[in-house]
Amino acid sequence: MAELHIIGHIVGASGFPQNSLFCKWGVHTGGAWRLLSGLKEGQTQVDIPQTGDVAYWSHPIDLHYATKGIQGWPKLHLQVWHQDSFGRCQLYGYGYCHVPSSPGHHRISCATWRPLGSWQEQLAQTFVGGGPQLRSPDLIYSGADRYRLHTEAMGTVDLELGVIMRHFDKYGVES
Repeated sequence: MAELHIIGHIVGASGFPQNSLFCKWGVHTGGAWRLLSGLKEGQTQVDIPQTGDVAYWSHPIDLHYATKGIQGWPKLHLQVWHQDSFGRCQLYGYGYCHVPSSPGHHRISCATWRPLGSWQEQLAQTFVGGGPQLRSPDLIYSGADRYRLHTEAMGTVDLELGVIMRHFDKYGVES
């Protein structure tokens, strides 16, 4: 079987309205992919920067997959959350990006967005916190009904990934 190693880290995030951020992440693949080692989901620590608006996480990602084809290539999906001084967590953005399909070192900036609610929900969010969230996180990377959503752009999450491919040439994939 062909093998794919993804080794890197979630560097951090910038461009969000407030600091004190953390990130929940996961990897989605097609049915032909089998995870041999590593965790396919995780969560970073909360970073509260003293200066600037960049949250640094340096959260490691180390995955090893086996597959017989490239259909369902891995996608990284992200959720950025804000934690306030009372420990309450509020969703700040969803995002996803494809794992690069060429071997080597890659720097990726993943743009994030969040759903906008009605004007009543936006008013309540201003005073009480919280806000609308997706019922099914699969919408982040599937795109099936995502076109119906009203969203606003949020910040970006930076990743550094190293991609190692093995035996893909035996399955007709040139690297």
